[in-house]
Order: sequence, then structure tokens, then C-alpha cells
Amino acid sequence: MDTFMRVLIIAVLLGGIYGLVAMGLNLIFGVVRVVNFAHGELVMLGMYGAYFLNQVLGWNVYATMVIVVPAMFVLGLIIQRVVIQPLSGQTTMQLLATFGLVIVFQNSVLAITEGEAYSVSSSFARNTFDLGVAKVDYGRLVVLVATTAVAVALWWLIHKTSFGRSVRAVTEDRMAARLMGINVERTFLIVFGIGSALAGLAGVLLAPVYTLTPNVGQSFIFAAFAVVVVGGLGSVTGAYLGGFLIGLVEAFSGYYIDPRLGMAFYFGVFLLVLIIRPAGLFGRAGSEEMGA
Repeated sequence: MDTFMRVLIIAVLLGGIYGLVAMGLNLIFGVVRVVNFAHGELVMLGMYGAYFLNQVLGWNVYATMVIVVPAMFVLGLIIQRVVIQPLSGQTTMQLLATFGLVIVFQNSVLAITEGEAYSVSSSFARNTFDLGVAKVDYGRLVVLVATTAVAVALWWLIHKTSFGRSVRAVTEDRMAARLMGINVERTFLIVFGIGSALAGLAGVLLAPVYTLTPNVGQSFIFAAFAVVVVGGLGSVTGAYLGGFLIGLVEAFSGYYIDPRLGMAFYFGVFLLVLIIRPAGLFGRAGSEEMGA
């Protein structure tokens, strides 16, 4: 029983990480209808931003989010305005453009760091909390709490604000939204900025947990894509709960079967859901409404 509870705790913590990364990705896809392959690299840039402010300027790693998150929001605005918007209506070209950003960001960081791995030192993040059957480091616990807070905040933004009403209108029918006087391009711009800011937040929170390398973003992006599809395309609830589902599949299959097959099993779930329920477990059939 202790072993089962230990694996369950690992699964929940892992699910929190995947859910946090997936929420920004799902937000962008749900509204802008762009699959952002560079989302993992935005997380990576957030991690390096936190590292720079922590190591060079001496900031507390969690305090760096006051700079990193707004900076990533601005970067998201630039990507949407300069890269995505000019290719509007050209889905394949937008996909290739985001893949190009992956190469640009990875190689830029590789050139600057010369491939050296870094780690962020945080005594708080590495301290552990004893749950009896397992010890949990505070760094991962912070990620879990932050994931829940972000999910609640996103739900509130989408359902309880005037901007959220504009987002839902644009998601349902762009043409009708234009006729209602909604600036669709501005909505896309802000949504992409928010999604990128969430990637930056994930980067800050994950910096004390993972070793920083130029390709660290790839550690999260495949699982995040699985979460988006399994949870429901464009669903905040789906991204949150889907993260835990994928975490459960990876942790239990890895422990009880073979740790090398963790990714294979959650992608098996990914394919199964894609075939049986393309809208995702928490999405509405025939609909990809943002915020469901």
C-alpha cells in the first residue's frame, strides 16, 4: 500500500508539472487555432531568465517571475504579431514557423551557453515535506499549487470578465465576433501573450526542479501535447485534469511495467482518446470552446 501511495504522489506531482505547461499551450490553440511547437522553448527561456536573475543579480528564484512573466508576455506579442499573424489562414506555414522558432531559440541559447548545463540553487525548493509514505520537495509542491491557482484564474478570466466574453465569442465564430465589433486580431494578440506568459511562469517554477539545458523544453512539450488532446482541445478544465491523468499513466506504467515505456503508454492513451473521442475527455463533442 505504501508503494502504491508513493507512486500516486509522484503521479500527482508530475501531473501538476504537465498541467501547468499544457494550459498556456491549450489556451493558444483553443483561441488562435495555432499549434505552437515552440511552447516548450518558451518554458526553457523562462527557466534561463530565472537563472540569470537568480545567479547574476542575486534575486530569489520565485521573485524573478515579476520580470520573467511580463517579458514572456511581450515576447508572445512579438511572435503573434511578427510570425503568426502575417501567416493567418495558412495553417501549415504557421506550424512550420513555430517549428522554426524551436530551432532559433534552442540554437541561440546553445550558442550563448556553449552547451553547458546549469542549475538554480534554492534551499527552499530542495527542502522536503514528509508525508509518511514519501518525501515531497517544496519545489514540486509549489508547482502543484501554482497549477491549481492558474487553472482557477484562467477559468475566471474566460467566464467572468468582458475580455473573456470576447475570447469566447472569437472562439465560437470569428466572423460573427467581428460583426459584433470585437477586434479579433487584438484578442489573438493578447491571448498569445497570456499563453507565452504562462510558459514563462512554468519556466520560473520549474527552474529549481530541473537542470537547465537548451533542449530542456522538449522534456515537457510532448507530454503537454498529449495533455491537450486527452483533456480536450481548448478546455481549461481538460488541461488541468488531463495533466494529472497523463501523470498517473506515466508514473504507474513506469513503476509497475518499465520506466522506459512511460512516454509510450501515455501516447497510447493519446491515440486512444484521439480515435474514440477527438474532442478530448473533457471537451464537448463537435466543439472546441475555450474555457469549458
